[in-house]
Amino acid sequence: MTISYQPKGVCSRKIEATIEDGIIKDVRFSGGCSGNTQGVAALCKGRKVNEVIPLLQNIKCGFRGTSCPAQLALALKQALSEE
Repeated sequence: MTISYQPKGVCSRKIEATIEDGIIKDVRFSGGCSGNTQGVAALCKGRKVNEVIPLLQNIKCGFRGTSCPAQLALALKQALSEE
């Protein structure tokens, strides 16, 4: 399954992820801090969705109440609810 998510309250404009059998195969951010989003994507690859969500969901970016990683967690939660 490939998901596409429009994050809110962060610099990235779009998050796409490919999930197979509950495992994250690929994550792509459009926009945002390039090095950070590439790092998050690389660390998520090959991990279980249910393992990644709690690790990312409460991360904040500066004064914002959310972050690109937290938005990825929301996208993954949404994908689980649609399965």
